[in-house]
Amino acid sequence: MLELSILGFLAEEPLHGYELKERVTALSGHVRPVSDGALYPAITRLVTAGKLDQRMTEGASAAPRRMLSLTERGREDLLERLRHPKQTEITDQVRFNTVLAFLRHLPDPREQAAVLRRRLEFLRMPASFFYRDGEPVRAEETDDLFRQGMLRVARATGQAERAWLAEAVAHLEGLSRTGPADSPATAP
Repeated sequence: MLELSILGFLAEEPLHGYELKERVTALSGHVRPVSDGALYPAITRLVTAGKLDQRMTEGASAAPRRMLSLTERGREDLLERLRHPKQTEITDQVRFNTVLAFLRHLPDPREQAAVLRRRLEFLRMPASFFYRDGEPVRAEETDDLFRQGMLRVARATGQAERAWLAEAVAHLEGLSRTGPADSPATAP
């Protein structure tokens, strides 16, 4: 997900390494903070693979700074990652949010809708944090106040997300009938 975040943010504009780190951290938040020990090796891998360009620019102080930008190969990789997210990128909320943050870069509303449909299908499957005899436990089926809270919040957020996903898919499918040029969701 770190590489997807790097490619996604650089698809929007060239950034210095520190600026990129701030944006990635803001996206992943306190749940999965990014360290220099993870970010800079990922940048190096992407530069080595020809997916990023880097050039040195004068910094605010005396030290030069590394300016990073996306190459055409990097843009192709970003689009491929967005078209075909891994299953964990669909099922894990934080990872899915990363995909969602950059999904607008896919130029075709049908491709965008296909990714959202995968998430919607996943959310429609019965699930719980807790199981009894192989069946998901619902909030009303536990006497544990704290587990009830977890389950009620998860149910409410799941309902809201499913509703938004259904609306977004319908919107994108409508756009695909009129053409991607009319889609604000496809603006780079």
